[in-house]
Amino acid sequence: MLTTHAYTAAFIGIEAREVDVQCQLSSGLPAFNVVGLPDKAIAESKERVRAALNSIGLALPAKRITVNLAPADLQKAGSHYDLPIALALLSAMEVIPADEPAHHVTLGELSLDGTLNSVLGAMPAALMAAESDRGVICPAQCGAEASWVGSVSVLAPATLLELINHMNGRQALAPPKAGEAKLSEDIPDLRDVKGQESARRALEITAAGGHNMLMIGPPGAGKSMLAARMPGILPPLTAEEALETSLIHSLAGLLEEGRVSMTRPYRAPHHSASMPAMVGGGKNAAPGEVSLAHNGVLFLDELPEFARPVLEALRQPIETGETVIARANAHARYPSRVQLVAAMNPCKCGHLGDPSQCCSRAPGCGLDYQARISGPMIDRIDVQIELQAVTPADLALPPASENSATVRERVARVRAIQMDRYKPLGKKGIRLNAHADGEILEEVAALTAPAKALLLKVSEALRLSARGYHRVIRLARTIADIENAPEITETHIAEASSYRRAPLIK
Repeated sequence: MLTTHAYTAAFIGIEAREVDVQCQLSSGLPAFNVVGLPDKAIAESKERVRAALNSIGLALPAKRITVNLAPADLQKAGSHYDLPIALALLSAMEVIPADEPAHHVTLGELSLDGTLNSVLGAMPAALMAAESDRGVICPAQCGAEASWVGSVSVLAPATLLELINHMNGRQALAPPKAGEAKLSEDIPDLRDVKGQESARRALEITAAGGHNMLMIGPPGAGKSMLAARMPGILPPLTAEEALETSLIHSLAGLLEEGRVSMTRPYRAPHHSASMPAMVGGGKNAAPGEVSLAHNGVLFLDELPEFARPVLEALRQPIETGETVIARANAHARYPSRVQLVAAMNPCKCGHLGDPSQCCSRAPGCGLDYQARISGPMIDRIDVQIELQAVTPADLALPPASENSATVRERVARVRAIQMDRYKPLGKKGIRLNAHADGEILEEVAALTAPAKALLLKVSEALRLSARGYHRVIRLARTIADIENAPEITETHIAEASSYRRAPLIK
């Protein structure tokens, strides 16, 4: 009894683990069994395989067919196991050469007529194939995505029959081309913002250093407008960042036709989002919004309206840049290095402190509303600013002279300074000032003596935590980088500390 092999991938977080699909035909009553901890989608694959083979004129042998997914103690999920199961079976039936499927990592979903449907995870699977010196077989819709890896040969047939003919030498499949990589062109321009000059300054500092930001102000002050323009002032993704981001988007099915966006992600979930939707989870431990925004912006509008457990669950990813989804049989890890940009009204009605629109419940309504956000969550936000309502006189002003492209050039220059600073230190994941921990921060801060004295006074006056103390230094370092200053001076500390705590209650 010959045992044939095909290889595919099981996805745990962004990690692709090799799965050996073994098929054996034995004597006995005809049966088709799939073992090795398959989920419902894989258990049903035998019917899709049977129908696909019938559609091309092949019948299952009248034998006992056993397909094992090894390692057997690893949970398997997804419809991408259809094609590797079919190839292992075709090898056992001697329809294709027995050793041909073993040279590739295969994934694809079969239609009943033998057509291959697109699946998730083609890019992580291609990376795993490159590491194991194998090629990739995937549906035609996934070929452009898998080709991004570059160092791996890719076969992307549209149907099962095309693949069989290729393996038997009757047809040659042309290698697919990598998908297009481009910048988004529909990002709103910062030039549209009128007034709010201090907020524009804070937004540029936030973008330059990768810091988190909270905007507090009445309805219509421009909080959401400013946040939507953050991606437009951020520099394009580097090649390394684009790969990291695309791996997550591949698993989430967000890479349409293999196109890779070099624009930084911008995710703005509704405040009704659940915890699995925000941090990841569910049946297959899928990535959440905080991971889909990796290397980009996560915007939380109406911050106090989010469920308290959801906000608390964001604390660890924001601090560490990584989300860990714990399950009984595995731990899925997703990168989550995001810039958190949040917006909120000062109270439920939004007009706390406005004498023209007095609230009969002030200040109690403001205290209750702001208490929905925990102190530890606020402590993780570097820039906290208060926005005033925009007046009709502001709206009558001509557009600002600086557009997003001008600000983006300055932000890119400052980020390049930071990357050059942290790269020689060899600390993985530290690229910007916002990522630096206490030990590294001491090496790069370069505070003058007056700046240190002012920092101590500010820390005592604001009763900053150890985290808050270091975040003021990080923010001051970014402000100094914007000004091309080698040292942090009193001016930089003063501005950084002014962003540290906004006057929430009046």
